[in-house]
Amino acid sequence: MKTLSVWTFGLLLFTFGGAHRHEVFPENFVVVKKNDPRPVTLTCNTQTEKVDSWTLDGEEVEFDSYVRMEGPNLKVSEVDAPMLGKYSCWSGGKMLSSTYLFQELEEEGDLDSLLSCRAKSYDCNFTCSLKDSRFTAVRLGLGQDCSEGHQSCQWESSSSSSSHDGELQFVLPHSLSPYAEESTMLELTAEAINMYYILRRTKTFYLRDIIQPDSPEIVRCEEVGEQLNVSVDPPPSWSTPHSFFSLEYEIQYELKDDGKIENSFSTLIPKKINRLRVRSRDSLVLSAWSQWTAWQNVRKGKKNRHRCKKRHQGDPQGSTPGSSDRLKTKRRKHKKKKKGII
Repeated sequence: MKTLSVWTFGLLLFTFGGAHRHEVFPENFVVVKKNDPRPVTLTCNTQTEKVDSWTLDGEEVEFDSYVRMEGPNLKVSEVDAPMLGKYSCWSGGKMLSSTYLFQELEEEGDLDSLLSCRAKSYDCNFTCSLKDSRFTAVRLGLGQDCSEGHQSCQWESSSSSSSHDGELQFVLPHSLSPYAEESTMLELTAEAINMYYILRRTKTFYLRDIIQPDSPEIVRCEEVGEQLNVSVDPPPSWSTPHSFFSLEYEIQYELKDDGKIENSFSTLIPKKINRLRVRSRDSLVLSAWSQWTAWQNVRKGKKNRHRCKKRHQGDPQGSTPGSSDRLKTKRRKHKKKKKGII
């Protein structure tokens, strides 16, 4: 095998590195910080074999003052871009194990600029999405084990090959009780690979901060004097019992006379309208609003009932973000009052 200096080969790798795409996280890897003077040790996974050489991406490593063997392991000092890649230890022409050497990507900005998370209810999971074409493999994990990089971390992974419309999707389970007062913040860690660079970020938040219900369901419209009473049900995905996890609704409607669009937080709206749509949010948290339902045309039927007929081609759905801290004590008091219902 032809011997090639780490610095020479690494420069070629850095120049033509587009071919080195990671669709999954490698089993073994070590991460170094940029300009970190401390040496890093790459471990050869063997107890019996004598290691006689190391390779970097298939080319034999030439030992010098920056790269030297210590027993079966390899110690690399003053790591920079040309020294990143896949290191493998060999014995008698047989590869024993491999370890990737990554450099931590230094990038300004927090995780919010890369990752968006949403919980459609207080049940046992929430979803996150990342839209950044630079990264070919991404994984997310909850808890201190993940933020500290322990082996016990339970990662949820995704890759560019399984992306949906350029977005990587994740479903993360949690063990928070929907009925208990939320005093502990969730700690979410993200790791993302771009060639031989890795981005690591951690953020903390309450589950209540990312609540956004699905769109509610318009059940019926019934005439009450000169008004229309709109019956709305929570979305099927919303937490139960609904007497405890209450939603508030906003109705948007178009007047017949002048076509003016108006909004109402009451389910009683003017009778003379052409169409309407509804959205919902958690009434105690004042969470982010759901997406609007599709516009539904209103037609008068029998027995003072108006038909709310869904349009096949409505206006684009929209949402209005907004969140504040949940007053869990209020919810718990409400639960006690409703104990006979729950």
